[in-house]
Amino acid sequence: MDSLQAVSHCLAEHGVQVVVEDATAAMLGDSSDTVVDRQSLGVECDLIIVVGGDGSLLGVGRDLAHSGVPVLGVNRGGLGFLADISPDQIALRVAEVLAGEYVIEDHFLLDAKIHRGDQQLGASLALNDVVVHMGSMARIMEFSLWVDDQFVYDQRSDGLIVASPTGSTAYSLSAGGPIMHPGLDAIVVVPMFPHTLTSRPLVVPSSCEIRVQVAQDAEVSCDSQVDFSLKADDQVRIGKGPHPLRLVYSLGHSFYDSCRSKLDWASRLAGRG
Repeated sequence: MDSLQAVSHCLAEHGVQVVVEDATAAMLGDSSDTVVDRQSLGVECDLIIVVGGDGSLLGVGRDLAHSGVPVLGVNRGGLGFLADISPDQIALRVAEVLAGEYVIEDHFLLDAKIHRGDQQLGASLALNDVVVHMGSMARIMEFSLWVDDQFVYDQRSDGLIVASPTGSTAYSLSAGGPIMHPGLDAIVVVPMFPHTLTSRPLVVPSSCEIRVQVAQDAEVSCDSQVDFSLKADDQVRIGKGPHPLRLVYSLGHSFYDSCRSKLDWASRLAGRG
């Protein structure tokens, strides 16, 4: 709440017309700001400010990336790579952005489609990852993988993570996947505890379609939020989404600085800049 009020106060000080999402307006209480639903933010606003952790930005990415409106994140979570501004920096950093002192990074989303035979059962976007798994029960599943209609392998494992560069520092990292710079135009495919020591993460161009066919009932999670149920022989087809999330960062923002602070990387030379 304090961070929300700090952002609102900073915007008011700079004479900015503020539009507030309806769910957020309920937390702020009485206000003269215009209140709209989330989808309308992409129409009404020139800049969207999200106060929360990376999870909040994941939801905004899925819902509003298509609008092309830049998004600035204020981090109220724990380990987060997307929201760049800490609560004690709000006044300074928001003022810098309003003065035009910022850079924009485009983070592409994944587009997952669920197919049963010739029928598409559902679809969802994901900023971080699409995960094929067995649900709440941890047990081995069987599936087949194709990339651009080229057969890759049949596998037995706990599941499969398909991650964007943005998602490479999330669940994919925990499963042994590589850290990918967010500017890379590639997708990583990471098996989860595969039943063979020779199965390793695979990085493919983002232009590829990744197709996973399951051999038994399973589930698909998109950013750990949107879930689909699969039957045997159903397929998940994953590719690059049509619209990127345009994230706003302060001048001097560095992905490697974020890695050092979030992942506890250390510099061996004291005082290194």
